[in-house]
Amino acid sequence: MNSLSPTSFILLVLFSLISIWFAIKISKKPSNLPPGPPRLPIIGNLHQLGNLPHRSLHELSKRYGPVMHLRLGQVPTLVVSSPEMAKQVLKTHDLVCCSRPLSRGPKRLSYNLLDIAFGPYSDYWREMRKLCVIELLSVKRVQSFGHIREEQGGELMKSLSKSSREPVELSERIFSHANNVLCKIAFGKSYEGKQFESGKFKATIDEAMAMLSSFWGSDFFPYVGWILDVLSGLHFRLEKLFHEFDGFFERVIEEHVDPTRKKSEHEDIADILLGLAKDETASFRLTRDNIKGIFMNIFLGGIDTNSVTIIWAMTELARNPRVMQKVQAEIRSHVGKNPKVDETKVENLKYLKMVVKETFRLHPPATLLIPHESIQHCQIGGYDVYPKTRILVNVWAIGRDPQTWENPDEFYPERFEGSEIDFRGQNFELLPFGAGRRICPGLTMGATAVEFTLANLLHCFDWELPKGMKKEDISLEEDGGLTVHKKLPLYLVPVEYKWQDYKS
Repeated sequence: MNSLSPTSFILLVLFSLISIWFAIKISKKPSNLPPGPPRLPIIGNLHQLGNLPHRSLHELSKRYGPVMHLRLGQVPTLVVSSPEMAKQVLKTHDLVCCSRPLSRGPKRLSYNLLDIAFGPYSDYWREMRKLCVIELLSVKRVQSFGHIREEQGGELMKSLSKSSREPVELSERIFSHANNVLCKIAFGKSYEGKQFESGKFKATIDEAMAMLSSFWGSDFFPYVGWILDVLSGLHFRLEKLFHEFDGFFERVIEEHVDPTRKKSEHEDIADILLGLAKDETASFRLTRDNIKGIFMNIFLGGIDTNSVTIIWAMTELARNPRVMQKVQAEIRSHVGKNPKVDETKVENLKYLKMVVKETFRLHPPATLLIPHESIQHCQIGGYDVYPKTRILVNVWAIGRDPQTWENPDEFYPERFEGSEIDFRGQNFELLPFGAGRRICPGLTMGATAVEFTLANLLHCFDWELPKGMKKEDISLEEDGGLTVHKKLPLYLVPVEYKWQDYKS
């Protein structure tokens, strides 16, 4: 037998070492991971997300089940798509799964603080959340801002009445309305058209939402991904956006601490936060950056999500005239000849609330919620979930689960008649605001704004389609992002309701 050449011997040794290394790696690989699609080297399953990840992941879940394991770049990721699995993540193992991955975009826009939306679970986070839930966004506090919603609702109706019998593009109108309401609640006055250097507030908010939903290389490829962020220009866009917001928030704070400022009859959120910052007896002292971080949470969490939900509701109602007529009849029977809706009446509008629930079911603003991250080992659906696993809850897929909902793609508010299912975090079939420790603290504020605005739109106007358009022509196509917008504009014709023809 001939002896091996030195080159062959070296190759044999290298091959043996590589084989041993792979054998050790395979032996150490967790054997009880959830099923999931095959992945490519380096990028993992990133190529399978597409422009609308909630839909792509929903299709994958049909093949691999309601709990799936993927690798997005170098990040192990768990995707849950059923009420039962969501309950395990958000309730059974809430403490283990309640942290957040420190994503580059949200982290910077939150002033690099561990705040109520994006921060990991910590003592700081608990203090910030307690402050927001008790001081800023409690039911009592939300009710105290009712006069602002009524005043701005009247302005919106007045604006629409000037366009009576003419097609209007509702998205811009509703966004402007949501902006004015939130600015008055947060800062005491509207800053429309002069918030930022560009004067284009919607464009600035759109850019912020784009930053939050962008592909950040550093999120998926630790240590080297930052190079992609710099080369793509995302890093510089983010810094420019951050400084634009920071300048605006600084002006707001300076206006509020100005001793010559005329005090308002009602406290706004800035007044409340600045008062808390002066409280020397508080266990947690707020800094200016803390206050700005809370402002950012309120802005990005409130304006876009509310306006998106209202537009989807009006879209579905325009496609379903039977539902439109039924909800209008309910509202008008309660409000009568009053030209505007009293906010206290909304609580009794049961069918309107069903319409809002059905809108949240079919069109949750944040289709995958904000990602969670596990901090310890646990089991979800009988499978192992290891620390530092990113967790996505596909609430869009849960809202269309045929095992939960009959005819899940149909807009049918009556499905909630006699049902105790609600969106406040106790029923995992309907999770537009999440659940558990990470449930959206602005739930009451958001739901109240949506219900009240819709009640006014439907009470004050009959809504017709533009000439030559049929209800089947109204598109339901989505535009991807952190919040899922309607891709094509919604044009409807407001026809002012004639009060003198009303019969109680």
